[in-house]
Amino acid sequence: MRHVSVVLVFLLVCGVGVIALQMFLSKKENKWAGLILPIISFGISLMALLAVLLFSAHKGVSTLTVGGVVVEQTTAQTTEMLTIIGTALYIFLLYNIPTAVLLAIFAACGGKRKKRRDLEKMSVQDLE
Repeated sequence: MRHVSVVLVFLLVCGVGVIALQMFLSKKENKWAGLILPIISFGISLMALLAVLLFSAHKGVSTLTVGGVVVEQTTAQTTEMLTIIGTALYIFLLYNIPTAVLLAIFAACGGKRKKRRDLEKMSVQDLE
């Protein structure tokens, strides 16, 4: 039980760290800095989608050998196409939840960045 608690605390700390890093990057003047983590997260979701599609389309071949002689060879048909598409869509949406959260943080912090920039422009205009 203690091992599970340590792992959960570690995952919680990592999650908070990623959110703090996203907030820090989103507050930078360069808008591309705030898009680094969402792009990485989206890339991971694309790799998961590709893995699901590649491994679902695989046909398994099983052979039964007795004394080095092939006795029986069968090809296992994989799941139907609709099941593969449904699974791929589910995995893609599930893996993009962190992407959506990171983009929401980027949008929230980006609005503050724009307001701060506009206030700076107004103060410079007031000085002139």
